[in-house]
Amino acid sequence: MDLPALSVVVPVFNERDNVAPLVDEITAALRGRLPFEIVYVDDDSKDDTLQVLQSLKAANPELRVLHHASQSGQSTAVRSGVKAARAPWIATLDGDGQNDPADIPKLLAARDAAAPQVKLFAGWRVNRQDSGSKRWASRWANAIRARMLRDDTPDTGCGIKLFERDAFLDLPYFDHMHRYLPALMQRAGWKTVSVPVNHRHRTAGVSKYTNFGRALVGIRDLRGVAWLIARSRRTAAEEL
Repeated sequence: MDLPALSVVVPVFNERDNVAPLVDEITAALRGRLPFEIVYVDDDSKDDTLQVLQSLKAANPELRVLHHASQSGQSTAVRSGVKAARAPWIATLDGDGQNDPADIPKLLAARDAAAPQVKLFAGWRVNRQDSGSKRWASRWANAIRARMLRDDTPDTGCGIKLFERDAFLDLPYFDHMHRYLPALMQRAGWKTVSVPVNHRHRTAGVSKYTNFGRALVGIRDLRGVAWLIARSRRTAAEEL
């Protein structure tokens, strides 16, 4: 079997009504463009998300399904998917359908036009469709993060990203690391680019996070990432 050129990793928890539409959109965006696979990671959903995913495999040969034996969080689900992926490049999407798979070719085009030192292409939601309170909380968090980490990234919380698999797996792993990928990639000596992408309303299911919960976790994580950056002496090395 030929190896895919791209693995699309999608972590999900209790997203049974969003699974089939998103799989359809991913295949519509990528079939005929390049060899790809879709790696869904079910984070021990309590609804029938896993069963819905399994039922889609017959009609979608690109689809692979992983299952966590216990709920482990989004960062762990992303990492499980990346570790299982067979392609050298990874695209990630949130499982709630708010990221638009039609933007994946845009990220691929940005990669093809970029220097080889750029290992991460981060989606930038220029037309956020979240509630007013969620947008305000995101702006506040982004401002604090930018001041502390100086990662020159306007929107690290966007779920749609494109990155090199090996570069990702070389990063320090911790819970919630997926929110700090630009800073972590830059810490490793690589460059990152933000790419404007579409953003959509959630049409099914409910958000798994609250603004207050994000804030509490974010303060602790920011301190940890800032410490990692301050203690780093790493730089990227390329063979000449």
